[in-house]
Amino acid sequence: MAASLRTLTAARAALRTNTRSFSTSHIVREEVVVANVGEPTPPKKPVGAVRGGIVGFLAGFSLAASLAAYNLLEQYNTASAALQASVDELKQSTEQISAHIRRIEAVEKEQKALADKTALKDDLSRLRDEVKKVYDGLHVEFLDLRSHVWGMQQDVHALSKKDTASAVRI
Repeated sequence: MAASLRTLTAARAALRTNTRSFSTSHIVREEVVVANVGEPTPPKKPVGAVRGGIVGFLAGFSLAASLAAYNLLEQYNTASAALQASVDELKQSTEQISAHIRRIEAVEKEQKALADKTALKDDLSRLRDEVKKVYDGLHVEFLDLRSHVWGMQQDVHALSKKDTASAVRI
């Protein structure tokens, strides 16, 4: 410590001869204050701009990538839920359409059965002609029967006049 003190005083003496001091007091100028600062610390190794830039870039990139992945996952879940709802709605509408198609097919079967059972215009006119022929035939038979009954009435009437005219003998 004494060696460093000697060096310090020698350096001051050299300065004193070369420079002018502002102080006029002789005592203040000669006073040397030496503080016990301890051993000097070794200088820190600088981080460096390149190494710090790379670390900062990687930290920012990983943070941005994780936020983007989270956002993408949220959007995927939302889109997946919307797609699932759309698929369910499509399934319901398909079931409704299938039910309508089954009803339409049943109605078409009934319509075909009714069409097979119904008579056409030609069938109706042919049937009408047959009914007229049967009616005409029945009318002719009715008239024949009536004339036959009238003849029987005449015979019964004539017989009843004969019986009353001639007395029956026992």
